[in-house]
Amino acid sequence: MRVLVVEDELKMAELLKRALQERQCAVDIARTGLEGLRLARSSVFDVITLDVMLPGMDGIEVAQELRRSMVSTPILFLTARDSKLDVVRGLELGGDDYLTKPFSFIELLARLRALARRKVAVPPQQISVGDLILDAGTLTVTRYGQPIEFSRTEFLLLEVLMRHAGRVVFRQVLFDTVWGTGHSIESNTLDVFIGLLRRKIDHGRSPGLIRTVRGFGYQMDPPAISCLGPSELG
Repeated sequence: MRVLVVEDELKMAELLKRALQERQCAVDIARTGLEGLRLARSSVFDVITLDVMLPGMDGIEVAQELRRSMVSTPILFLTARDSKLDVVRGLELGGDDYLTKPFSFIELLARLRALARRKVAVPPQQISVGDLILDAGTLTVTRYGQPIEFSRTEFLLLEVLMRHAGRVVFRQVLFDTVWGTGHSIESNTLDVFIGLLRRKIDHGRSPGLIRTVRGFGYQMDPPAISCLGPSELG
């Protein structure tokens, strides 16, 4: 596993590098957001650890620029900020997972391995739920014919829900499919991502396509036949 560590604190960066190398990982270090952005664009990594609070360009801005550059390498944010708004912003702008400081290295390694194992499935067929269409071959999603942009994790999660439309998908199934078996993620990460999906595909319309089945998981329900497109909603 090749890891890019973007961390401005020298001691922390060296500790992470040494610990990862002891577990047969190849590690590159970037001390600033700009340096991390340059390395992530010019080399291939299995996963990136990205400190949020960096000098100059912060971690959120780095993630945003990487996604704009079509760099899909999984990103794990390392942050001292644990408010829900900070978490949502980071995940919405390109992050795949986050870990709050201080953290245990064992947990960090488990998360990195889970992210590195994830693969985007690319079967040739399209999936549709009403007028929501996901093309697993081109990794694109449209609704009402309009494209919607998703992060890697959002796309994987949406694909699982759409492939099981009309059926309840249990939380554990979503965890194992999207994050990988043996995952170790924050308990509310799945709920945060579901919220992001709802905002993007429903645009505040009610009822939404994704229904919460309390105590079990989530279910994607096809819209009613009378569901109106954006041009008819005024």
